[in-house]
Amino acid sequence: MAEGRLVIGTKMYSSWSLRGWLAVHLAGLDVEEVVIPLAGGGTEAIKDATPAGLVPYLEHRGARIWESIAILEYCAELEPALWPEDRVARATARSMASEMHAGFRALRMAMPMVALRRFPGRNRTPEALADIVRIETIWGEALRASGGPFLFGARFGAVDAMFAPVVSRFLTWEPELSALSRDYMASVRAHPLIERWYAEAAAEPAEWQLAKYEQAAQS
Repeated sequence: MAEGRLVIGTKMYSSWSLRGWLAVHLAGLDVEEVVIPLAGGGTEAIKDATPAGLVPYLEHRGARIWESIAILEYCAELEPALWPEDRVARATARSMASEMHAGFRALRMAMPMVALRRFPGRNRTPEALADIVRIETIWGEALRASGGPFLFGARFGAVDAMFAPVVSRFLTWEPELSALSRDYMASVRAHPLIERWYAEAAAEPAEWQLAKYEQAAQS
């Protein structure tokens, strides 16, 4: 019997759900997965199923955890290797994860996660491009320090989980990126858990698709 449940949204679109889902699987938690289709705004079923009315939401062995970064930290308590072992690297990784959780709103608004689609060259607002410059800066610093292929070395960890939806966005919207960023994105996309997420997104019912995400909004 499962030891809890993880409530997430549509895998095609729910970037925050991807973060929580990755953390749970990286930590090896045995939970039931509950997918609630997004309605394109406030989703009543999600409001009914979760304390904050948002996904992801995790229940595990009596704990109730909402917010992706809190789920990630909970999972890291059970699987400490999600964060770098080195104290200094761990502090940097936590800073990057927190910046992702709190920031990059312009990128998130202009280039939503639409996992299986391609809108190359679209929605390159000045604000989104500024966010991309910052993301490439911190990715580059981490990758050069660790040697890759993931942000803090050979293991796909917590901070990679936080940036996985950004990788998905970049694959969809195809902004101009450095070779170092593209190599990192290829490593993330090839990870077995990301492969699984994409396959399961592709298997979602057609009626779960939302026109506002399926169509590129502007040039």
